Amino acid sequence: MTVNFRDVPVVEKEIINQLSFPPLEVLENRESIKERLFALHRATSLGNLSKHKVTIVFEDSESLKKVCTTIWAMTDRKILLKAGRSIPISRIHSVIIT
Repeated sequence: MTVNFRDVPVVEKEIINQLSFPPLEVLENRESIKERLFALHRATSLGNLSKHKVTIVFEDSESLKKVCTTIWAMTDRKILLKAGRSIPISRIHSVIIT
């Protein structure tokens, strides 16, 4: 199933810690997972060097959502955003760097 990410609703980063994230992986193959990690590393570097914002398309327990924000750091399981907010890496469908 192909999803047009332009149609995904935008959420404010302030509500991210109120969302529920299942533990399941949203991507279907190793290559997609590898590409996501590469994009996350690049987005984290851009965030640290120039406070560059990216669009993160992710899926919580209810639906697809997207947020435009700066990624401050990454762990092996989640990305860290401003004010202690985080999104599990396994729930991220795409990172759009513009």
